[in-house]
Amino acid sequence: MRRSLLAVAVGLALGTTGIDSALADEFTVADIEVEGLQRVSAGSVFSAFPVNIGEQLDETELAGAIKELFRTGLFTDIEASREGGVLILTVKERPSISSIDIEGNKNIETEILKDALAGAGLEEGQVFQRATLERLELEILRSYIGQGRYNARVTATAEELPQNRVAVRLDINEGSVAAIQHLNIVGNQDFSDEELIELFELRTSSWWNSLTNKDKYARERLSGDLESLRSFYLDRGYLDFTVESSQVSISPDKQQVFIAIALNEGPQYTVGDIHLRGDLIVGEEELRKLISLEEGDVVSRSKMTAISESLSYRLGREGYAFASVNAMPEPAGDNTANITFYVEPGKRAYVRRINFEGNVSTKDEVLRQEMTQMEGGVASTDRIEFSKSQLERLGFFKTVNVDTVPVPGTDDLVDVNYAVEEQPTGSLSASVGFSQSSGVILGASVSENNFFGTGKRASFGVNVSDSVKSANISYMDPYYTVDGVSRGFSVFGRQTDYEDEDVSSYLLDEYGARVTFGYPTGTFTRLNFGVGLTQSDIKNWDDTNRLVEDFARTEGDSFLNYFVFGSWRKSTLNRGLLPTDGHSHSLSLDVAVPGSDLTFYKASYKTNYYFPLTDNNRWVVRARGGIGYGDGYGDRSQMPFYEHYYAGGYGSVRGYEGNSLGPRVIDNDGDDVPFGGNLLTEAGLEFIVPTPFAGDTRTMRTSFFLDAGQVFDTSRGGAPEEEFGELRSAAGISFQWITAVGPLAFSLAKPLNDQEGDDTQVFQFSLGQSF
Repeated sequence: MRRSLLAVAVGLALGTTGIDSALADEFTVADIEVEGLQRVSAGSVFSAFPVNIGEQLDETELAGAIKELFRTGLFTDIEASREGGVLILTVKERPSISSIDIEGNKNIETEILKDALAGAGLEEGQVFQRATLERLELEILRSYIGQGRYNARVTATAEELPQNRVAVRLDINEGSVAAIQHLNIVGNQDFSDEELIELFELRTSSWWNSLTNKDKYARERLSGDLESLRSFYLDRGYLDFTVESSQVSISPDKQQVFIAIALNEGPQYTVGDIHLRGDLIVGEEELRKLISLEEGDVVSRSKMTAISESLSYRLGREGYAFASVNAMPEPAGDNTANITFYVEPGKRAYVRRINFEGNVSTKDEVLRQEMTQMEGGVASTDRIEFSKSQLERLGFFKTVNVDTVPVPGTDDLVDVNYAVEEQPTGSLSASVGFSQSSGVILGASVSENNFFGTGKRASFGVNVSDSVKSANISYMDPYYTVDGVSRGFSVFGRQTDYEDEDVSSYLLDEYGARVTFGYPTGTFTRLNFGVGLTQSDIKNWDDTNRLVEDFARTEGDSFLNYFVFGSWRKSTLNRGLLPTDGHSHSLSLDVAVPGSDLTFYKASYKTNYYFPLTDNNRWVVRARGGIGYGDGYGDRSQMPFYEHYYAGGYGSVRGYEGNSLGPRVIDNDGDDVPFGGNLLTEAGLEFIVPTPFAGDTRTMRTSFFLDAGQVFDTSRGGAPEEEFGELRSAAGISFQWITAVGPLAFSLAKPLNDQEGDDTQVFQFSLGQSF
């Protein structure tokens, strides 16, 4: 016989006493059975039901056990009964969610809404609880109200389906964002409403503000505007400034918003005495040099913050990585405020470990070679930041970030973590073409500045045409020794055969090799030097111009020259590719030494300056310049014609064909061809601007430019047949992009003072050229 115990549980819960005495007796639970389960496992019930077989159970304990089972939220009804010693639980499960459909949302993505539902327990396959659904309605509605959509509506429904399931549907009417009809500021005396409203992102409704959505109210935007207002006053000495209230009211149709802000400016304070307190690890006199405020200046919170950061950074240079400096202004009468900088250096910190992440291709040792901060040494902010700059200058990484993290359980150890994002470091090009002058052209070149992630530089190139065959190989190890001494070599060969052509002023075959060593002479400077040799053979025929013929008759047509060369470079550029700040200078000298068939020298100087106009380095002015000069020495009155400088083209003077500027000659066939000269002058000015629709300024660059330059021949006894040309200039727009196959560059240029006979070129393209 089954005895119902439900009355017992309900009676105890309600405090009633009308219970059959037979059911109120204690009994020993011989077994427990659960009826009515569909999805919920019996194990889940037994784990939540605090009654075990063999226990003595009365009505009070039974009521408590049923309450515990209800708390799981899995059931809408539980009935308890028994047959002899068997306790029988008959349950009715809550329905499960079969599907969730959301309609009408545009400003909040469906995935975001579903994530919010899942966080509240509303997810397909989960147990459905209507109270949770009603709470979600309110939460979603609050999200829309936070966007200023006061007339938004959210309706949630649950449709019952067979097999104890429900389909949940959210119908959303987002409504429209209420426009700001009036924005009123009261309490301001020293600044007009117009000045203060200019600080706000929110504006009153107008056709323009409607287009830019500045008239659309949002609670977060108002909070940001109030903070801007507070910063404005605190930076101008109003230390007692407060926002007394900010009231937002809505029109009955919920389409218009009225905002009223009441503020109290208080007096303007100027700086009185300036004090330094605390443990002054660095001398007070040195620290005071970093304080840019003086007595009588207007008190500025932003300046005090900047000074505190400067003082903390200075302490960090001594190894106090966790130094804290707080500025406290205290009114002192007569609207002056004494400012005290409280210095808490903490303990000197040491670097336990330097870690790298993000360098998938580049080996750790390449990054460690650039570290001036050493593991085990005092943690110096200067060295940590300079190491970051060194990594950026490599040109291997798009971004470099550094984080100094305290070691858990210690107060004097830190880990320095560098996170890098790699970018392409090589270029690959291949070409197949045809020209009337050169016939079929086949070419391929590969260069890699981070060869197999080792930091070494290697390149190989081959070009083959009917008239020119060339090949070159180069290799450079920037860390040949641990001291930063570099070593490199290059081998090249070039054969020209213009015997059947009439487009060139001379013919030349060259073979050579060079060995180079480099040595760091300072933080930003480097000295390179080396030796090399070149075998040059001139091929002559009837169509060659007179200057080449005269040179070959006088000097011969085969030359073996031995070179010594050196260069000095200084660079403070912030990045290896597409820099935006800093400057660079390079000076080089190549000399064909005595013992060579020809004795001559070539000297050149190049400079680059980058002037950022904004803190984020997105608007930058670049100025560049260069000069080259060559001449003979000893019994040579001039440098060989095949060593002449040329100008024009990308990287020189855009808007003119490559190597087309400067002196020209008429060859014996009557063609006017470039001949080059021994003096090169180039200059350029660029205005670098953010690239439209491209947020990443580290791999793309757009600039407006003005280029100028020319080549002259100052030698005597072999001057070109035409007079020296004047400087040529061009203006235009340029786009540069670091791609997976190498740097790409495009330019559109308009020559400004081209002359008759100049070879102009409006559109120019370059692949693989360094910028």
